[in-house]
Amino acid sequence: MKNETKNPAIDRIDGRMKVTGGAKYFADFDLPDLAYCVIVGSEIARGTLTNIDTKKALSAPGVLGVFTHLNMPPIPGWDAPAGGQADGPPPKPATEETYRILSGPKILFDGQPIALVVANTYERATYAASLVNAKYSKQTARTSLEKHIDKQVTPKGGDYSRGKAYAYQSAPVKLEADYKIPIEVHNPMELHGITAHWTGDKQLMIYAKTQGVNATQQAMAQAFKIDPKNIRVHTEFMGGGFGMGLRTWPQETAVVAIAKKIGRPVKLVINRSQMFTMVGHRPYTVQTIQMGADNHGRLVAINHAATAETASYEDFTEATVNMTRFMYECPNVSTRYRLVRLDRSVPIWMRGPGEATGAFALESAMDEMAHKLSMDPIEFRLRNYTETDPEHNLPYSSKHLKEAYERGADAIGWKDRKNEPGSLKEDNWLVGYGMSTGVFNAFRWEASARAILHADGSLVIQSAVTDIGPGTGTALTMIAHNVLGVPFDRIKVEYGDTSHPKAPSQGGSAIVSAVGSAVFDACTKIKNELFELAVKANGPLAGAQTADLVLTEGAISIEKGLDKKVAVGKLMESSQLSKIEKDADLKGSPDLQKYSMYSFSVHFVKVKVNSLTGAVRVTKAVSVADSGRIISPKTAASQMIGGVTGGIGMALTEEAVIDHRFGRFINNNLADYHVAVHADVPAIETIFIDKPDPVINPMGAKGMGEIALIGFAGAVANAVFNATGQRIRELPITPDKVMQREV
Repeated sequence: MKNETKNPAIDRIDGRMKVTGGAKYFADFDLPDLAYCVIVGSEIARGTLTNIDTKKALSAPGVLGVFTHLNMPPIPGWDAPAGGQADGPPPKPATEETYRILSGPKILFDGQPIALVVANTYERATYAASLVNAKYSKQTARTSLEKHIDKQVTPKGGDYSRGKAYAYQSAPVKLEADYKIPIEVHNPMELHGITAHWTGDKQLMIYAKTQGVNATQQAMAQAFKIDPKNIRVHTEFMGGGFGMGLRTWPQETAVVAIAKKIGRPVKLVINRSQMFTMVGHRPYTVQTIQMGADNHGRLVAINHAATAETASYEDFTEATVNMTRFMYECPNVSTRYRLVRLDRSVPIWMRGPGEATGAFALESAMDEMAHKLSMDPIEFRLRNYTETDPEHNLPYSSKHLKEAYERGADAIGWKDRKNEPGSLKEDNWLVGYGMSTGVFNAFRWEASARAILHADGSLVIQSAVTDIGPGTGTALTMIAHNVLGVPFDRIKVEYGDTSHPKAPSQGGSAIVSAVGSAVFDACTKIKNELFELAVKANGPLAGAQTADLVLTEGAISIEKGLDKKVAVGKLMESSQLSKIEKDADLKGSPDLQKYSMYSFSVHFVKVKVNSLTGAVRVTKAVSVADSGRIISPKTAASQMIGGVTGGIGMALTEEAVIDHRFGRFINNNLADYHVAVHADVPAIETIFIDKPDPVINPMGAKGMGEIALIGFAGAVANAVFNATGQRIRELPITPDKVMQREV
């Protein structure tokens, strides 16, 4: 790992606690009189539940209740019109179905909950669930996108164009290609679930796997028509989110209702197979790229069309085609986005949502076009480089992608690449190099934080933000340290609880920018108060100008006269202050609207492809991040490494397979759904441009988690082509596709 940032690479503040078992995840909270819930899922994908027999389950030892559509407790906030979502207002346009968990006998997707069994132990609940007997009137399941693509619908914002729609047809060099992304499932180590405890008639305590405790608080307040202030949600630690925790799922709300009904706290932890059907996934998507260029390698036109699956009862959309609108200088661009409603559970944002899907198609097409032009792929991108956003006609707040191309190419050894596919060999292995660009919006959302400086020199930072794994607490520690100079081991970050100042959900690579800005502001307020105290106190800094003061190593001094200083602790003691507490509630300046703000990445890979078996191995990976100032270098590198690992899985192994005869998954387990493992992952080099963005926030930091994966699958596909001459446009890239010998 190359680390050229100005901030030191400190360890995760919660790392030791996590690896030694001290961290408590939502399922670790053992409440008095706790009951356990197990879900019984539908065995068909479409039809009607004609009978459900729960007598044996109800009479099983320890069972406290079996809840079906016949006796499900009411949820006041779910009285929505037909076409409504499971936890919000009806989508527009209205979908063809309505889904409310345990609200009726209609079956809309495989694994749909038909019963919730509650018992005094998990084992008893599991056994009782096995005794529930259901009968169905089955209908033919619609789970194949290709078979039903003629029924596609247009969501809001589905089309965009500038210039001429079909200008590519008259270009000297043309490309038309289709690309496919399969269903991919989150599959973190920690399973999804919730523990709900009513401490009063309208007082609710929740431990949940959520990426936003405030979002869960609001969803439950809406569902049960109670004041959000009476709901406390706690999620201090999470074992991987990947997007699944960005909404409150219907089964979570049902557990809260059941907990109130039986008068006991109830815990639900879904099983691994239910992770495939109940908490979203990356939607199966087919894309078509039509691209034209002149003989000098300048783009003439790009058309990008995408069609993705969604549920029959809810339209899920993502930014699959958006990258194409602005990534390259091109006068004629059109994008089209469509949905096909199927008998499937609803998708959700996942690991580089939308952009990861779209980047695979766009960046593969860019590589294909470069090959048609007999041009180096980097040179082709540079010839179409843009310093301003052509979609919005705005300048970028910062963009150092040219430097990223250069540094990544040097690190991977791009000079060794041959432009002619199949030119490099090592024994029975064909060697190839590939690269791809990634991009994601750099957001700054509204957020709050509290900073409390104690007279003993310790500092407490509080925010409701959930840290889903990237090291948010560590980054906030670094920001506070940089402002107040408090040693790292004297800073405590308290987060993941609605009792702290409000924060957005962790997703979209926006938390350091948003919550970090609030922490920066709260700590700056403390520093300013200390400076005011110092110049007013009867001491060595009396009468000085606050603008001339600096705070370092727990002492305030005049910047050009370090011999005159006063310790912060003594200053607070003499001012009779045991602590200084400051809150900050911030949102981005209106000036942000004058810029297009994005984070960029460039991924480089070297692959070896076995000429006899078609097996693909990524033997070297270099990822370069242009994401502003790097606040916490060590955790930032971990994010990039994690993104590459996920990208290898996306490129080579991950695919959830449906048997369309039954509309059911056939590999809904970790033995058959292949995530990347240690043997698949080489040493990964991470490089940070580490130049502060002058616009987005006071730290100059932009998001990085999403760009760690966006584009990586395209880099692998491009490297496989460079090694073999085989252009594979459907993920994952498996040996059978490599050995098809079709270009």
